[in-house]
Amino acid sequence: MSAVAEPLTAGVGICLDPAALSTLLEPDCAAAVWQREMSVDVQSWLASLPADSLPRGRVVAPVQTVGTIIEQLFEMAGAPRGIERDWLTADIVELAELFAEVVSAKYLRVRLDVITTNACRRFHVDAITARLVCTYRGTGTQYGVCEGEGDPARIETVATGAPILLRGTRWPAGEAPKVLHRSPPIEGTGEIRLVLVLDPVAVPDELDVYDAQSLANIGTLN
Repeated sequence: MSAVAEPLTAGVGICLDPAALSTLLEPDCAAAVWQREMSVDVQSWLASLPADSLPRGRVVAPVQTVGTIIEQLFEMAGAPRGIERDWLTADIVELAELFAEVVSAKYLRVRLDVITTNACRRFHVDAITARLVCTYRGTGTQYGVCEGEGDPARIETVATGAPILLRGTRWPAGEAPKVLHRSPPIEGTGEIRLVLVLDPVAVPDELDVYDAQSLANIGTLN
């Protein structure tokens, strides 16, 4: 049974279970956060890996091929096999399926980034319909409601391992509060972040679609 931790406040739904992420479809909702705790064992395993052993890449693919993509990215990075890697792969598949259901997408742009700088450090709204962001290693995405110009007066940080769904400027309908987000500023701290980003793709170009037999169509891996 779906539930929300508290009533929708300032356009952000805080969800206790994955089914409640559909709150993003409510007219006055601009973002939804699945408030969950990530396994300490998985966090410790990821923290132990050097940056070049973390999976990275981007590809447009049918939802049902996401598991194959992630497994091959792990292999390309040389990440050790084990229950932690299996958990992470399964979790990304689950998030892809959940997100695709919420936004009614058959194809997703799947991106895994390894971030060590101040990527997207300015508060903004993406020029897309919607996006899922989940930080598996390091500090999570920061967000806040903006009632005028400038940055939000109050900034929230999504917990590591907790996904946030965000509406973009191309969301088809509805007026919701303006929820801005950014990557946390980490440059110079030595922090390494592993971030999953999912975007819906309506009608992908045939040449962009992932071929389950190879990774030839995956983009930049660094």
